[in-house]
Amino acid sequence: MLARMLFQSWRHGLKRKLLAIITIFLAAGLVSALLAVSIDIGDKMARELKSYGANILVEPAGSAVLPQDISGNSALSTQDFLDEKELPNVKDIFWRNNIVGFAPLLSAEVDAVSARDNQPQRVSVLGTFFDRPIAVPDEDDYHTGQRIISPYWKVEGDWVDDSAEQINTPIPSLIGEQLAKTTGWKKGDHLTLTYQEDEFTGSIQVEIKGVLSTGGTEEQQLVIPLSAVQNLLDLDGKIQAIKVSALTVPENELSRKARANADALAAEEYDRWYCTAYVSSISHQLEEAISGAIVRPIWQVAASEGVVIEKIQLLLAVVTIAALIAAAMGIASLMTTGIIERSKEIGLMKALGAYQWQIVLLFYCEAVISALIGGALGCIAGWGLAKFIGTALFGSPLSFAWIVIPCVLVLSVLIALIGTWFPAHRIARLYPVEVLYGRQ
Repeated sequence: MLARMLFQSWRHGLKRKLLAIITIFLAAGLVSALLAVSIDIGDKMARELKSYGANILVEPAGSAVLPQDISGNSALSTQDFLDEKELPNVKDIFWRNNIVGFAPLLSAEVDAVSARDNQPQRVSVLGTFFDRPIAVPDEDDYHTGQRIISPYWKVEGDWVDDSAEQINTPIPSLIGEQLAKTTGWKKGDHLTLTYQEDEFTGSIQVEIKGVLSTGGTEEQQLVIPLSAVQNLLDLDGKIQAIKVSALTVPENELSRKARANADALAAEEYDRWYCTAYVSSISHQLEEAISGAIVRPIWQVAASEGVVIEKIQLLLAVVTIAALIAAAMGIASLMTTGIIERSKEIGLMKALGAYQWQIVLLFYCEAVISALIGGALGCIAGWGLAKFIGTALFGSPLSFAWIVIPCVLVLSVLIALIGTWFPAHRIARLYPVEVLYGRQ
């Protein structure tokens, strides 16, 4: 009997049912797209926010200088260094796949003479990787450097190619924008760099390939391939620091507790912290992997990434809740109108002996069927919308997690039932005589 009544209801009230389906379809499509975006946006946004630069700094345990102080102003003979052979260990941790890239640093003050004017200048040089292949276990074609971890670097001219083991003379280099303005050097100029300490004197020839703009201390430096600076300073295989760019999750209470004192964590808390991609846990693992190193998160970058991602996810949650409320109100309005129009039918059913729960069940079943149809269509539309959002914002489509489908279907049914509850219970409490004689 219930099935026959549902069939007749859909047959004679198809237009109103279609309006309910469309209402749920729109809400379900938006909710499924937002859920898909929310699930995948963490990794996508983390990759996009790598434009802020590296978020972890590895230094010799003996020096432990601040990131902005790596300028080579102190005598090299008094400094501690890391071994360049330790670089592959950056990719030898639990969260190795979260390491976007890294770049070693070696800097010092040297004397520079331009072939154009022969005027000596005291300048700072920075040796680093630009885009260099590194032998890493289980990764045949791994390469890393500043072009990967510092996408905000802008070069007017040509990037330095340091992919080969041996770099021909003159050695290609980039000149910082501020240094270029101060010295008058420009692209194509040839420089002689000389470094002297105690009885050692080193000299190399470099050619400026481009002007570098970063907004940081690099704008006041000559940036040269690491191997050339090591030869100039007689520091073969030595580096001062490593900048690491890693994909991380936002900090929470557990990570802040571990940051204060990881040894104070209970065994279960420690395992959960260690196996979560917090910037603090990745830093801890890097410290375990690299001999004689102390690892510090660059909190200005790490904190900004977490705050941005949290705010975006909060915004998505607010929009999702608003869509659900709007859909529930739309369903309530449609069901109220439909039930009022069918008041005599309901009165007749009660006069013939129908129980209140049977009448309510009829309207709930109609709502659930509309919700399932609208929710299923909304999932398909949401999948397409999520792909479009991913392509428009990140240049690649977002992955659509299948867990979204049952979640959206359940939410669709819930908003349909919530929207139906008030009008269904209100009309079911009326007396048959009042309904049939038009008093209500």
